Amino acid sequence: MKLEARTVRPPGMGIEFDVLADDAIIGPAIERGSWGDHETALMLAHLAPGARVLDLGANVGWFAVQAILAGCEVHAFEPVPAIAELARRNMQRAEKVGKGKGVLHVAAAGDRPGRAVIALAAKNHGDNRVLDARDARPSDMAAAETVDIEIVRVDDVVAGPFRFVKIDTQGSEWLAVQGATKAIDSSPELGLLMEFWPYALRGAKPEALLDWLFQRGFSLGKATEAPYPMTKDRILRQASSRDPVKGGIDLYGARGTAFHVLGLKPRLHGLWRAMRES
Repeated sequence: MKLEARTVRPPGMGIEFDVLADDAIIGPAIERGSWGDHETALMLAHLAPGARVLDLGANVGWFAVQAILAGCEVHAFEPVPAIAELARRNMQRAEKVGKGKGVLHVAAAGDRPGRAVIALAAKNHGDNRVLDARDARPSDMAAAETVDIEIVRVDDVVAGPFRFVKIDTQGSEWLAVQGATKAIDSSPELGLLMEFWPYALRGAKPEALLDWLFQRGFSLGKATEAPYPMTKDRILRQASSRDPVKGGIDLYGARGTAFHVLGLKPRLHGLWRAMRES
């Protein structure tokens, strides 16, 4: 698959931004300046100049760029070389106008170093999935093209503490955190964004991933405009109520710092939603 780029200028960002030309999801949203609005707002609310951010599954670098523009130090991991090159260019543009800095690691975050194969989605270029075996494509990606990639343990590459970690690795979240345990455990005040997609999760059952986070002191909820803390059972119920193949839910978490960071109105709205969705 040949991945070609096009350059857009997202409103309000102040820089040009490279996206994949035929991307059906992320590219058009970035061109409108509105990719991951709730997730972006939650991340930025945790950040201050000089904070350190870990971005696992950076794709073209939207979250990494936002953090650099906010004056932060970012370590971003993206395994697909052609996509990583776009992230690199976008992060370099952000460095020219912002006070932050970024380091791009062209690798996937895993539980052990090595090589692997990743399946490339045809149109949603944010849905690229590392395979357990070269010929073991998931049923919904039976015809997907593949490329070889590098796998690294985050803890072998960079040390904490961090102020925020974003993990969106299309089913490899458990393996990513196993290789980033030291970085996470050395970060006493930590905000979190993580995709929770039971259908695609590799290496552990969904309950184990949630237990791992709760045992480390995270309060967890859905990454919305008004998040509220949820129990494990509630998260599992809401994730299971969705179409399993099309995706799970984006989780937001906080440990050692305020969970409610978006102000009083979203906090009250979250309380209302907690009662309505019970």
